[in-house]
Amino acid sequence: MLDEALKGEIQEAYRRVLEGLGLTPRYGQRLMIAEIARTLASIEADDAGRRASDEHVCVLEAGTGTGKTLAYLLAALPVAKARGKRLVIATATVALQEQVLHQDLPSLKAHSGLAFDYALAKGRGRYVCAARLDQAMDGGDENPTLSLFEQSLASGGDDFQALVKELGDAYGNGRWEGDRDSWPEAIDDAHWRRLTVDHRQCTNRRCGHFSACAFFRSRRHLDSADVIVANHDLVLADLALGGGVVLPDPGDCIHVFDEGHHLPDKALQHFTHRVAVGGALRWLRTLKSSLTELNQALAVQPTLARLLAGLPEAINVLEPRLGEAFALGHQLAGRPQGLGDGEEHRHHRFEMGRVPDALREHADGLVTLFAELSRTLESMADILRESLDPEKHTGLPREQAEAWLPLLALLHGRALEAHALWLAFAETDPEGEPPRARWLTLERFNGEPELTFSASPVSAAHTLARTLWGSTFGAVVTSATLTALGRFERLQERAGLANRYRYQRLPSPFDYSRAVLSVPREAVDPADREGHERAIVDFVEVLGEDEAVLMLFSSRAQLRGVEKALSRARRERVLAQDRLPKRELITRHRARVDAGEGSIIFGLASFAEGIDLPGDYLTHVVITRLPFSVPDDPVGATLAEWIESRGGNPFMRISVPDASIKLVQACGRLIRKEADQGRITLLDRRVLTRRYGRALLDALPPFVREIDGVAQGPQ
Repeated sequence: MLDEALKGEIQEAYRRVLEGLGLTPRYGQRLMIAEIARTLASIEADDAGRRASDEHVCVLEAGTGTGKTLAYLLAALPVAKARGKRLVIATATVALQEQVLHQDLPSLKAHSGLAFDYALAKGRGRYVCAARLDQAMDGGDENPTLSLFEQSLASGGDDFQALVKELGDAYGNGRWEGDRDSWPEAIDDAHWRRLTVDHRQCTNRRCGHFSACAFFRSRRHLDSADVIVANHDLVLADLALGGGVVLPDPGDCIHVFDEGHHLPDKALQHFTHRVAVGGALRWLRTLKSSLTELNQALAVQPTLARLLAGLPEAINVLEPRLGEAFALGHQLAGRPQGLGDGEEHRHHRFEMGRVPDALREHADGLVTLFAELSRTLESMADILRESLDPEKHTGLPREQAEAWLPLLALLHGRALEAHALWLAFAETDPEGEPPRARWLTLERFNGEPELTFSASPVSAAHTLARTLWGSTFGAVVTSATLTALGRFERLQERAGLANRYRYQRLPSPFDYSRAVLSVPREAVDPADREGHERAIVDFVEVLGEDEAVLMLFSSRAQLRGVEKALSRARRERVLAQDRLPKRELITRHRARVDAGEGSIIFGLASFAEGIDLPGDYLTHVVITRLPFSVPDDPVGATLAEWIESRGGNPFMRISVPDASIKLVQACGRLIRKEADQGRITLLDRRVLTRRYGRALLDALPPFVREIDGVAQGPQ
């Protein structure tokens, strides 16, 4: 339990922050602080400080206005320090990460009386590699360590060399710390790839530029920080490497996942494997053409000479096998001649993730070949790393090892990814467990046909349960929208969260009776496409002249169709998402409202989350259609098939709960501050006529309801 000293420290810090910032205490915020502190303080640990209990995670839904960030910082930081742990705050978006780093943590440090240091953690790929920058400044176009893909981008080097000179000057005199995000202008991806390295290419302390390394300089700040601000992707990437590689060991951390509803999707992205067959053939051919140069540089070392001697045969065997996979994939996709005229890309998904025997057997052969190639490249890279150590005598000059290691490490990474992909196609899924989704994508690359093989788990639950919840000392998951239809089951199912963890929905500080949720007579069932679109057009035409409106569409085609059908005068008031950058659109909308004019934003699904237009900047949210997403992506479709095969209803188990979350998020655009008020209009009659409609409405905040023009009071 929470001991009195720790409880007093948290309460005193909260009182000081409220006084220092002139804030009013909020009931939901106090509940959140108490729940987090109780959960984390009650975690049992053994003599070595390792977690010895399994009720170490709390999941808290806390709506906008609760003051989530302040609550979890005030509750978790004193507990983390008392238990000798580091606090890792992980967000899903850059905007929230910057708010935590530049607003919330400085405010807490200035006013709470708590003594702590904090730092930002980013992956190695966000920092310049000092060695590669130095090589580029010396004329990097001919540098053999350029990756096989970067060499093809080396033409037109004037822009690159001008950038290199700027970066080098700024880095050398301390005006720039080597962080891509802090450079005042956007850096082209192709240019940046030539100036950074991944964990396999980095030589760490053996590098001659180690003392000037931007990444390891930032790591030194992390080593002394009590609070580390990261993002979901970095935490997941670190766990995929075994944990404790970029961030501290998860057993030494308390994790807070803000915007936690994004975590399952982020995790799925990390466990998806893809290989473009044409791309693999290209890097193999480039490797073959580089063998003479590799032999000249590295064959002075006997083991390297032997390994290099085996590469030509390995490549000669792999190339035709990949060519056969290319042809077989096109045949299975029903496009032996490739894409038809006008086709940009085409997916072919294997039902229930089951691939034909011919492809599975072919994949099995490729698994063996890429395993052998991976071992060869790994052995070569290991020898190069040893050659960088002055105490090791491998017979290879350090200069040669340093020059060629990034290239071999990159190739090793490519071979490992290919091995993982073909293994996913060769393996059969365990009986009774959800299958892996497997699919082909036909597209074009630089005008040439390309075929990509992809495989992904349909759920990240098992992996998250094992690698994250099973390894962290303690964790908090929070967001404004974690429940679906008012329950946590959907999140538990997707994120691998156990029933024994603590779950709570916290009360909102907002008075939702200040907003009206309307389903007007004009609302139409979207099954009548023409009638639904006409109803939307008619509704827009009669909107008030001074209204600030956000209109959310489920399809780009309908958005454009409605915009085109509007009268000229009304169309001039519309700011459409697909015609303006997001930031510019919001700026123009605010300017119109400030000038006393009406403004209507036409937005797609992304505008249902993350748009913050408080007060008069948004007085009316119009949702044209219930936000059902058809599980037509390969992962969603495979999961739906599996649920159906077990007698379940994928629509009720997946589509309705997910629509509930999205509907809550969309309605949440209206009330952003305690004084906000306005109207939400739903132009989809299914919410009244289908059996799931009441469940969707009941999961919304207690707005005043108005059905077919008749007010029904708060619900």
